[in-house]
Amino acid sequence: MTKGIYIIANDRVTEQAIALLKSLRFYDSDTPVVLIPYDDEYQQVAGTLRKYGVTVYKDLAFLKHLSQQLYDIFGEGFFARPNQFRKQACWFGEFDEFLYIDTDIVVFEKIIDTLDYLKIYDFISCDYQHLGGLKNVFTPKVISDRVFSEKATTEIFNCGFWGAKKTAITEEILFNAFRECAAHPDYFDFSEKTSDQPIINYMILHHVPKRLNLVQKPGGAPGSWAGSPHFQVRGDRLFDPKINQPLQYLHWAGIKIQPGCPYWQIWKYYRYLYETAPDDSLLLPLQPQTQTFTHKIIRDIKRSLRRNFKELFH
Repeated sequence: MTKGIYIIANDRVTEQAIALLKSLRFYDSDTPVVLIPYDDEYQQVAGTLRKYGVTVYKDLAFLKHLSQQLYDIFGEGFFARPNQFRKQACWFGEFDEFLYIDTDIVVFEKIIDTLDYLKIYDFISCDYQHLGGLKNVFTPKVISDRVFSEKATTEIFNCGFWGAKKTAITEEILFNAFRECAAHPDYFDFSEKTSDQPIINYMILHHVPKRLNLVQKPGGAPGSWAGSPHFQVRGDRLFDPKINQPLQYLHWAGIKIQPGCPYWQIWKYYRYLYETAPDDSLLLPLQPQTQTFTHKIIRDIKRSLRRNFKELFH
């Protein structure tokens, strides 16, 4: 029985990935971590994370197959960020049981131990996404059309942190779920440009009956969203006073990680662990917007060259 962690990243999120890996390794030096490339621009982040024992997903051909199936089923341009679906390669990777973790997260414990719940369940999550109702996942039509009961929609989860048994989802289930969703786009809330979260919630709620959101177990679990203002800082960790428990992890979902953002000092602590941290004023010129524009130009040039090369020899 092999256990491990998957992350998805490209060069643009190298800084976030370093913070995540430093927090993971602070509490756990042994658990294998596999990088799923978000796109073709991943060599820098892969090289940087190698020192933390991170390897690259072995079956890159499957990633291309996954992307092609997504385009074939939904059509190009349907999703704002279709490459987010590459995290679904977790089901077909090397681990029998796995955690998937977004790079805009830091952890505060040996997080792989969360997989102990898979002794009973096939899928686990750990967040309070459901308290926001259907927003960013479904439209009320899933209830009016009896796709899901109101009770089932209370099990909505955030796709930035989850774990599962590899056997819970097959390739047939995955692509059939895509087809079902493509036939009913009115069931999903894409108003804030979410991509994979509505579709993956649909798949799990439909096809994995043995599932658990840890915040709904007896005794509950702490919050995890950096947009929650009530967490208490205790050294290099956070504490949730609402249920009197320390946080397992913190997720900056929808929040730009930069000086002045919520719990910035926590993120900065882990990013520069064992290093001399620069002054915040030196970090401000990073300007993600400028980096994004530059990367876009370079990416477009590379794509054009690859396309012209293929046309020339085919």
